[in-house]
Amino acid sequence: MNTFKEQCRTLRTQGHTLPEIVRLIGRPKTSVYFHIKDISLPAKKIAEIHKACGERIRPYALARKGKSSRLFKRVDTITPEMALLLGHLLFDGEIRRGACAYSNRSLILIERVVKLMRMLYAYSPRTHLNDATGVMRVTYNNVELAAHLHTQAMCLLETIPSAPQAVKREFLRAFFDDEGCMDVALPKHRRVRGYQKDVRVLEIIQRLLAEFGIESRIVLPNEVVIRGKGNFERFEREINFSQGVCVNGKRSNSRWKESLEKRVLLRRAIDSFKS
Repeated sequence: MNTFKEQCRTLRTQGHTLPEIVRLIGRPKTSVYFHIKDISLPAKKIAEIHKACGERIRPYALARKGKSSRLFKRVDTITPEMALLLGHLLFDGEIRRGACAYSNRSLILIERVVKLMRMLYAYSPRTHLNDATGVMRVTYNNVELAAHLHTQAMCLLETIPSAPQAVKREFLRAFFDDEGCMDVALPKHRRVRGYQKDVRVLEIIQRLLAEFGIESRIVLPNEVVIRGKGNFERFEREINFSQGVCVNGKRSNSRWKESLEKRVLLRRAIDSFKS
């Protein structure tokens, strides 16, 4: 009799997705994922998922009350730019029924998301600035657009282990720009950290980092940690924090008391290692 692990791996090699295996075996998603996370879906299956994504969204849009007069461009192929946009909406944003939004203190990242959204949607978002925190929020109120982006985001999480390197790189860039920090307390304390409540997402991030030669470890309950000069150098070369993305120097517990760029702190950490 096949063990649970063997059943999971056999079904995965046959091209079944995580939800399909969960339904067939009747075991929790997290238990199944642990045994199949290193097995990529075949390219044919990924193409089928992308096609199904588009087919699922159309009945949903037609069945709802009313229909927006503000059309958008449907993108059923996840390009590096789409991976970057979807990553930002997943990490520091939200996609809910009727709207999608993104919040950040960095105007550079806000402007990036607005620019990426223009690939799909010609209309400007609603904006709100929280004067107390300095956080800006941009919101796009369009039911069909939100439904499309939600479907694409779920497809991205399912298929990214088999995606092209450029897609993986942009997804990681969104994660570390939104959720990452450079923790430096010289001479010994140096680490890149990324936060996420969903452990499954942390496992995806860890695996993608490994594909770029970057070792990391998951520290429960909610972070992935990178240490070591070699890993820092590979992270700087392959991913890095985006130019202009800074730590919040205005926080009461800020070590730096100024808004330094995260990539500058990363370089400072690398330079602090003895040759």
